Amino acid sequence: MTTLARLATLALHGLLATDAFAADENATCDKTQYDAFHKTPAACLREMSTDRPDQTESPYTVDAGRFQIEIDLVSASFDDDGSTTTRTWNVLPVNAKLGLTSRVDFQLLVDTYVDTRTEDDASGVVADASGFGDVTTRMKINVWGNDGGRTALAVMPFVKWPLPSSDIRNGKVESGVIAPFSVSLGEHWGMSAMTEVDWVVASGDGYDTVWVNSVSFARDLTVNLGMYAELFTVRFPSAPWRGQADVGFTYAIGENAQLDWGCNFGITDSAPDYNPFVGFSARF
Repeated sequence: MTTLARLATLALHGLLATDAFAADENATCDKTQYDAFHKTPAACLREMSTDRPDQTESPYTVDAGRFQIEIDLVSASFDDDGSTTTRTWNVLPVNAKLGLTSRVDFQLLVDTYVDTRTEDDASGVVADASGFGDVTTRMKINVWGNDGGRTALAVMPFVKWPLPSSDIRNGKVESGVIAPFSVSLGEHWGMSAMTEVDWVVASGDGYDTVWVNSVSFARDLTVNLGMYAELFTVRFPSAPWRGQADVGFTYAIGENAQLDWGCNFGITDSAPDYNPFVGFSARF
């Protein structure tokens, strides 16, 4: 046997051994035995996945019994539509998640503090509003791909609570359903897409149906550093569509924490001009 043949044989044996080890390792991780009260052990955890910083949601759930928080440390939105100038600060909005099963997690989204300032460009009249924002609950159900494969799909129904109305809240129930999808595009590249339908309170009585669609491309720059570029659109029934072009970065701090930062840029007049943010996520 030639030296090249020996090397090829050794490489094949090594590959088969690695595959066998991976199969054995996965076999020991029967995730169906874990739930909200019996947490998935560290050795069986999938790679941490977050629904931030891009606006496209992730199809991957939090492992059963694990808790994950995703926070905007600070987020600001600025818009000048030619007649009014609006500035909004959103401080520490949080998405708190709990893995219920190997394929389902529960999410509680809280707009902790919102401060909005609107100025009429002609008269100079200023209107300020601030306070506690909305509370939303969501359920993410992974359809496939949670723990392997090139693609993944989930379904996410959600409901916004009817808290008492204020200058910040409309005090009405609103709901919707999201379908996020992702696909691996090869080494270091990935694509995510999302379609969403919302039922929101109309300007008068009743509800309007709003359609949301987005696509995001992500690239690993180093072991810890990644970036993404995204197109995000919202279609209202009787208003101009809203479009944004987004870019951001993520930095992994170990296997259970992540920093992120970026900015969403309006590409239509109906969208905010720009929305910079800094965020943090952690899994426990």
